[in-house]
This record gives sequence, C-alpha cells and structure tokens, in this order.
Amino acid sequence: MLSMNVNIAVCVFVIAMVSPLLVSAQFPRVCATFESIVSHECCPLLGGTGSPCGEAEGRGSCVDITIDDLPHGQQYVLVGIDDRERWPERFFNRSCVCNGNFGGFDCSGCKPGWQGDNCLTRRPPAIRQNIMNMTQEDREFFLDVLDRSKTAVHPDYVVAQDHYRNLIPENTTEPNFVNITIYDLFVWVHYYSVRDTLLGPGQAYTAIDFSHEGPAFLTWHRMHLLGLENDLQVLSGDPTFALPYWDFAIGGSECDVCTDEIVGGQNPEDQTLLGPNSRFADWEVVCLSLDWFNDNIKLCNGTYEGPIRRNPGGNIDRPAVQSLPEPADVANCLQVEEYDTFPFFSDSDSSFRNALEGYSEPSGEFDEGVRTLHNLAHLFLNGTGGMTHASANDPIFVLIHTFTDAIFEEWMKRSNATAADYPEEDAPIGHNLDFNMVPFFPPITNRDMFIPSDQLGYSYAVDLPESLANEDAPLFIWAIVGVSGFVILATLVIVLVNTVKRHRQRVRDESLYQNLVAEDSNKGIHYTA
Repeated sequence: MLSMNVNIAVCVFVIAMVSPLLVSAQFPRVCATFESIVSHECCPLLGGTGSPCGEAEGRGSCVDITIDDLPHGQQYVLVGIDDRERWPERFFNRSCVCNGNFGGFDCSGCKPGWQGDNCLTRRPPAIRQNIMNMTQEDREFFLDVLDRSKTAVHPDYVVAQDHYRNLIPENTTEPNFVNITIYDLFVWVHYYSVRDTLLGPGQAYTAIDFSHEGPAFLTWHRMHLLGLENDLQVLSGDPTFALPYWDFAIGGSECDVCTDEIVGGQNPEDQTLLGPNSRFADWEVVCLSLDWFNDNIKLCNGTYEGPIRRNPGGNIDRPAVQSLPEPADVANCLQVEEYDTFPFFSDSDSSFRNALEGYSEPSGEFDEGVRTLHNLAHLFLNGTGGMTHASANDPIFVLIHTFTDAIFEEWMKRSNATAADYPEEDAPIGHNLDFNMVPFFPPITNRDMFIPSDQLGYSYAVDLPESLANEDAPLFIWAIVGVSGFVILATLVIVLVNTVKRHRQRVRDESLYQNLVAEDSNKGIHYTA
C-alpha cells in the first residue's frame, strides 16, 4: 500500500514535467480505483476524455510492464514478501508508454525538456544555481513556492494509507488511498523507498533500501528531485522554475543557509527548533514514527507528527560530524574513476558513488565508519535531516541533494559516462540498471536517469574544482615546485657524475685499485599516499 502511495505521488509530478520516463511515487488518482486495482491496469484516458494512453491520438499505448529479472545482491534474502520486490507488479502490470516526446501517466504531457501541443519544441532548460548567489527576489520566489507546496494538495497523485494486503478493505470497493500535499508526497516517496519490510506485528526486515547504499543512490534521487521540480513548475506557473542548490562543501561548523531568510535559523529558546521568524517554523513532519509503522504493519499516511528539528554541528557525541565537508573533498571525489564497484554497496572501494554518498573517503578508499560528503552534510544537521526515513521533511534536504546531483552531473561529463558504467546485475535489490525504481509510476529505470541532465530539461550553474591542485594552491606554485624539484635533481646528478669522474681519474693517476662503495641514497626515505 505504501509503495502504491509513493508511486502515485512521484508519477504525478514527474510525468507532468517529463516523459513517460518520468513518474510519480505511488499512483495517479485516476488509477486509485477498485476497477484499476483489480484489473492491475493503469492506462488512463488521455486528458480524461480521449482514448486510453492517447492511443487513438497517436500519443501512446497501453502495454505490459517490463520487470528486471537479473540477479540482485544478497543483502535482501526474502522472496515474494515485500510489495516493492518486482516493482510495480504487485499493483499494476500494465501502464502507458508514450510515443516520441510525449510523456505523463496518460501521455497528455511532454518529456522533460520539450513543449508544445505535439512536444516538438525544445524548452529552455531550468538552470539550477547556488541559492547563495540568487537575487533576493528570485530566492524569495523559490522559497515562497516551496512553502506553498506544503499545503497544496497534489493535483494528480495519492498515496496508500495501509499495507497492500489491506489496500481494499473487506466489504468495500473503496481502496485505501488518501490525498497528500505536494511536498508531503516528496517526503512520503523517500520514506517508502527506505522503509523496512513489514513481516508482522513488531517484526520487520531492515536490510533493504531502494534508494541508498547502492548504485541507484544518485539516479533515484535525480528522479526524486525532478518530480518535485516539475510539480513546483506547475504550482508556480513558471516552466523555467528550477531548484537551487546549497554548496555544503565549505568546511567549518557554520551553516550559511540556516538563517530565517533562507531555510530557517535556530530558535533562541530551543536551539533544536527553527527560528520563529522562518517561513518553515510551522512545518510539521510526516512519516517519522518508523517503529510504530512496523509494529502495527501500517504505512505512513501523512499524519503530522511535530516540528522540524535541526541543530547544525551540535552533536557533541560525534565530533566527526560537527563540521561540514571541505572543498578538497569534492575535488578528490571527482577523480574517482569507476562509477561503482562490487559489491555495489556501502562497503564498495574505489567507487565514485560510494565516495559521493559518503560511506568512504572522498578519494574512494573505503574506511568503515567514515561519513563524508552527502552523508556528512545530513549528519551535520543533527536533527530531522539526519534521519534517513524522515530527512526529506527538512527543506534543506532539497538543497543538499541538488548539490549532490550537480557533483554527479560533473562526474558524468568528465568521465563521458554511459550505461556501460552502471552495473546491470548483482547490485542490492532495486539498484540494478534496469530495475524499475521504487516507488515511481509509471515505471522508470535507473538507466533512464543515468544520462546527462540537459536531456532531462535542466542544467547547473556551478564551477567545481578540476583537481586537488586547484583547491590547495594556484597552478603556478605547483609549476614552480615541479621545476625546482627537477633543477635540484639534475644538479645532484651532475655533481654525482663529476665526483665519480674525478675519483676515477685519481685512481688512474695513482695507479691504485680502489673499491667504490655507493651508499644507499634512498635509505630511510619513504613516500606514502
């Protein structure tokens, strides 16, 4: 049921902006009916009045959903227990696939980056920029629209209130779906992707996560952001509306965006709460009580559970998370060559994905217990934003993940990445290249998001370091060091050669035989990485 909710939500906002590639999490409201659930078919009429999927209008068709059957990793060992295992087969096995540049759950929209009645005109890309560099007017506009999304009911998607086994209660034909606001759907989708497998009262299988600790971490969150961006474009009436980012790789213990003018400062009476003058001070969180959901075999239904908590750098028990990542961490991360490495999990070594996600050193070297980059940014917040299942409740989540996506995009450009760089099998469940990402609907795969961002209708205004040298010292200094080292080495060689020549000359002149003993010039000198 939960997965159904997420699919609907994600599908709605994604589809509106993107192509059939883009989806929403849980299902479209038009498919949250007894008839659709029983038939396992979600192929709505085009715009509510046309043919199913706009087939008669040449926009799409209703087809069987393709399921990835390649083996996944052994982190999840159950079979047929979790409704997300072969997403979205437990709920629907047929959905719309749109032709050409058409998109949306009913093919009434356009793919991302396209516009016009026939979706043949390129739309100007949405430019995501540093929130600290935005004009006050543009920043206020973004924050106002984001604030409105907390109370605006999503126009197209709904979420399930209960476990899929109870989706259609006994003696009724009314499925257990509920309306949800645009931003709360964004939160719900994230929660649904990480929630535990519900086994019974007080029982849950926890070794499962469809959006973290694996190759899909970056592709899943790319889709997640794209859906929200599309929803806010519709809500604002501005097709160029773009999500900004927060460059969290600034080092130190100060959160420069944590002010009442941006995402909320600290409340002087309780520093774990947002400042009373922040537009987000009155926001309440959803999907927080994970243990209660598990104990009662229930899904998050959007009930409000209290205020956002945040105390940046205030975790006195964990000094390692009291400071933000450094600029050099981004530079190091971008030099990791492989997108991901076996076992494609949180213990992967020399993996760009694992380095950026923050389970290894920025250089890619795995070190158990280390938390860097993305993970460190979340943990630094020391509150709601540091709780995986509830983190999206804090609006700073959006800014953290757009910057993470910007680093991902930069790596793809520098690496000329293709689908061949992404593992097709043996990744954790949900993370294989062609797995339908949970809980987006209509189905969209990791492959669909492992492409340049301009093909998805957006780009970044960002300058990321080319190398560590750029971060630590000007190029001319490194040039001087290099030349100086070469001159010194050359001088030593010349001196050594001349000394040997003079020594040999003395031997010849004196007609004496001597043994020349060369000392080990490297003794006691070691270079370590």
